[in-house]
Amino acid sequence: MVQKEFFDKCVEHKHALIFAAGIATAIVGKKVLESKVVKDAATQGMASVMAVRKDAEETFQDMREEAEEIVLDAHDEDKKEIYVEAKD
Repeated sequence: MVQKEFFDKCVEHKHALIFAAGIATAIVGKKVLESKVVKDAATQGMASVMAVRKDAEETFQDMREEAEEIVLDAHDEDKKEIYVEAKD
């Protein structure tokens, strides 16, 4: 019976409880974000992202160079065909 009365009182003041829970969440969240473990994890994550970005840029540059070589080779082949046709 005591529990039901306590629950009924909580329901009456649910907005105050929600407000208090929000404040408690903010305080706990701030403490968690300021912890050394979270900072170290964020630093490791950022370093991983930067390494992946560097690898992606290098791969993109390699692909670009290969594409340019293919275009130049195709252009040279076209010139050879034109030269052979004009020579005949």
